[in-house]
Amino acid sequence: MAIRQKMIQPKKSELNPDWHLIDAEGQTLGRICSKIALLLQGKHKTTYVKYMNTGDYVVVINAQKIQTTGNKLEDKSYFRHSGYHGGLKETSLKEMLDTYPDRVIRNAVKGMLPKNIPGTKMLSRLKIYSDEKHPHQAQFNAKNS
Repeated sequence: MAIRQKMIQPKKSELNPDWHLIDAEGQTLGRICSKIALLLQGKHKTTYVKYMNTGDYVVVINAQKIQTTGNKLEDKSYFRHSGYHGGLKETSLKEMLDTYPDRVIRNAVKGMLPKNIPGTKMLSRLKIYSDEKHPHQAQFNAKNS
């Protein structure tokens, strides 16, 4: 007879999210975004449950220096619609990296997270900056103290 292992039920007071700093310079877009999604969901922790936000905060710097493979800079397109007839706009990955490099990473990570309320809260813990400067240095200093 098999013994059933008791499932861990973490309490909100037991969840202590950490802060992770990721430098995106020279990293491949899909590979770094899958690592970010893993950290945001909390799958690297033993207290992970899929119906709660057990993940950590992630700060990404140097978003404009991200790399892609193949011809994705010209071939990959982002679409948005205004809601009016003929309102479909198309933007290439190269144009997005020039104007809004944080949206490229945010869209890629959003597609890897669950499509529910905890997934939205996980995405709100992602902070993306196009250069090396970020206002979250106090959180990293508090963690090291």
